[in-house]
Amino acid sequence: MLRNLWAGVVLACLNLLVVSAAGAATCTEDRVTLRGPGGQSSFSVELADTDAERSLGLMNRETMPRFSGMLFVFDAPQRAVFWMENTLIPLDMLFLDDNGVVQHVHENAIPLDRTGIDGGSGIRYVLEINGGLASMLGLEPGAELRHPVLNQETAAWPCN
Repeated sequence: MLRNLWAGVVLACLNLLVVSAAGAATCTEDRVTLRGPGGQSSFSVELADTDAERSLGLMNRETMPRFSGMLFVFDAPQRAVFWMENTLIPLDMLFLDDNGVVQHVHENAIPLDRTGIDGGSGIRYVLEINGGLASMLGLEPGAELRHPVLNQETAAWPCN
């Protein structure tokens, strides 16, 4: 009887691990995952997918939780130039192509600086995270982003 009880406990634990792993792999609107040479990193994100949201971005915020950020989504690939006007915290900016592959990383953008930060052409997404995290996490060109907003048929790292 004790053997059956232990077998039941082990089976329940294995099921919990499988469900947890499946849940962790699920794409949600409020989370991005990146994989690159430094491994995988996950961030809680807000989406900026309208002109008004993209214009406001992360302006006027005094702090942002460590593994949070904002994912800017453009209607089509384009030249993406950002600036830090009214942005109070240093940011790393990851510029990604239509397939969710990082093309350029700008580290530690200077708060309140009006100098344009050119991410290059063919940019469809920009992920802004706290300054210094990209280097610390090994996020560099070639890293792949996973999020449901990407076209899952062409995404370098699809959700499914």
